[in-house]
Amino acid sequence: MTKIGSEELIYDLRKKIQEIQADLNQLGDPVSEIPELITLANLLRSNEYLSKANKKKTELLTAYTQYSNALEKLILTVFDIQNDLKEILTQQSSMISRAKKRSKKKTKPRITKK
Repeated sequence: MTKIGSEELIYDLRKKIQEIQADLNQLGDPVSEIPELITLANLLRSNEYLSKANKKKTELLTAYTQYSNALEKLILTVFDIQNDLKEILTQQSSMISRAKKRSKKKTKPRITKK
């Protein structure tokens, strides 16, 4: 059977995803233009926001990729366990069938004399 050790990894990745989403939400909406500032200053402020948001979104995508990979491994492990259990069940069923056949052969019908 395959060893299950990805529970902690999945938990850590899910926590990381939640943290990144919280960071992204803290950035809020893009800074609106302030009419008193010149266009270049407004563009710099907008660029700074977009850079931070893009970095967080990239981190989020990376975390989701790692999370989905860990889930895929976990699913494969579950399928391996399922197959192992099916094999065990088949073996036990055949053992029970053989045991029943043997016990029927050993017990002969008794003839009663009258």
